[in-house]
Amino acid sequence: MKIVIVGAGAGGLFASLLLARAGHEIVVLEQDRWEPAADVEAAAAAAFRPTAPQIVQPHIVMARCRELLVERLPDVYEGLLAAGVAEAPLATQMPPTLADRSAWPGDERLTTLMTRRSTIDWVLGRTAIAEPGVRLRFGARTVGLLAVSGTPPHVTGVRTEQGELAADLVVDATGRRSPIDRWLGEIGAKPSATWWAECGVAYYSRHYRLRPGAELPGLPTTRIVAALDEFYVGIWGADNGAMHLVVAPLAADRRFRTLRDPEVFTALLSTIPAYAAWLEVLDPITGVFAMGGLHNTLRRLVVDGVPVVTGLHAVGDSVCTTNPTLGRGLSLALQGAVDLLEAIAKHGDDPVAQALAVDGLVADHVVPFYEDQAAIDAARLATLRHTVFGAPAQEAPPPSADRVTFAQLRAAAPFDPTAFRAIGRIMGMIGQPEEVYTDPQVVHRTQEVLRHHPSGPPMAQPAREQLLAALTK
Repeated sequence: MKIVIVGAGAGGLFASLLLARAGHEIVVLEQDRWEPAADVEAAAAAAFRPTAPQIVQPHIVMARCRELLVERLPDVYEGLLAAGVAEAPLATQMPPTLADRSAWPGDERLTTLMTRRSTIDWVLGRTAIAEPGVRLRFGARTVGLLAVSGTPPHVTGVRTEQGELAADLVVDATGRRSPIDRWLGEIGAKPSATWWAECGVAYYSRHYRLRPGAELPGLPTTRIVAALDEFYVGIWGADNGAMHLVVAPLAADRRFRTLRDPEVFTALLSTIPAYAAWLEVLDPITGVFAMGGLHNTLRRLVVDGVPVVTGLHAVGDSVCTTNPTLGRGLSLALQGAVDLLEAIAKHGDDPVAQALAVDGLVADHVVPFYEDQAAIDAARLATLRHTVFGAPAQEAPPPSADRVTFAQLRAAAPFDPTAFRAIGRIMGMIGQPEEVYTDPQVVHRTQEVLRHHPSGPPMAQPAREQLLAALTK
């Protein structure tokens, strides 16, 4: 089968490798002009693109993505390790407040990988270029679809600025700004079904390098994300001694726009002891990268049980985007590529059954995490808006005897090994959120811990006056 994939981001390249190795002929069309860098540092230096500002923001390969790489693309996994990406077993992420640090069966499934996104893309790009069944065309902008009329229309290829390209199947991997609904309208198809929920935060991040010989306040694979009173703050270990620091306030909170200034960024982080300790052993290697306008989004190409089109599928951010704070994007992208491969293998000659199968897998593997993220963000945004802008406080949900919330789990996780692993399963996409939230053992342990630690371990943070002083430095 000849398959055209539009977009050479992670989702498109995951799909290209899996499908090519299943015997399909793959053409990947990427509108940006791109050449593989000589090494990971050159890739990082050239990573920023206005069309993909997320590339330079902190990333992490969460547990489900790592697991799928090992199972489905082991050469990519080995390539990442060879490029300096660091494995972070669960034990390395345990907070000091967790008394029971013993290994449990299944902990190996919760291992993550610490890396810059540019390093992932560098390894994926080199692997795809070398793959015999994949042909990459850069500087090739897709402007629409080819299709034959019908109910629904059937896609037969794409239109590019250079001409038409026929295909047995087209895959949209163009990302969160996908033009797919415009393309569908142009061929007489109904629009996709879409959902939207606020993330509500902006991201300001900077890349650093560990200073050689410095005594570190924690492991190089440290990942600490804290929800402070007026903003999020986080540190992520990465590959080859690189680390990321990020501040994520409400997008509407104009006070934080000064964070684009590196001196202000440093001044603010210096008011938080846990992060100030890291600044003492880090040297900055970039300026401050800002990113906003983010939403949780979900798209499905089957509406009321009927495909809006056949011969066209979507993967990665074209299907779902979620708040980057939980790091689910790469897992959703690779899971979607695996699901597409399996649907094509099972229903290759029946385009309607194929479309329904892909949508069923979206319902199973994507929708629960979109809904979970939307609920998490709604609760957090209400708290921030109350604290920062004086908006009405959100009414706390009535206590439940048979389920817990993400916020409750997060508060209990630093003190209890069951809750700690439960939060790892949800964030790593190893377990379905609802199954974890209603697991009797998880509910029991979380509620027991919260009787003694209702809000989790405190983190020292700046008073309002210190915060304003740092932001106006």
